[in-house]
Amino acid sequence: MSSYTRIYQWVRRVPEGMVATYGQIAGLAEKCSARQVGYAMAALGGEDDIPWHRIINSQGRISLRTGSDGHHLQRILLEAEGVVFSEDDTIDFAKYHWNPLDDY
Repeated sequence: MSSYTRIYQWVRRVPEGMVATYGQIAGLAEKCSARQVGYAMAALGGEDDIPWHRIINSQGRISLRTGSDGHHLQRILLEAEGVVFSEDDTIDFAKYHWNPLDDY
């Protein structure tokens, strides 16, 4: 199984209204880095069923360049799921960070 396949399997598990980090997904998918998770998210086309927008950086921020179309879209998608951003554009991990153990 390819690393991208493993990454996508884990990203699909992140529930609506929750977020995970690139590093978290890398650890779950095994044998890949946070950067590789970023590459996998960037490789997706618009028709994919993978909730790429739920993956953020370890500082609780969207990694796409601020002001870019992608950054704006990711924020809109997260807010539509009920994720709230603070005044400094971060997401509260205590409230929105997905714990895969909660699935069991």
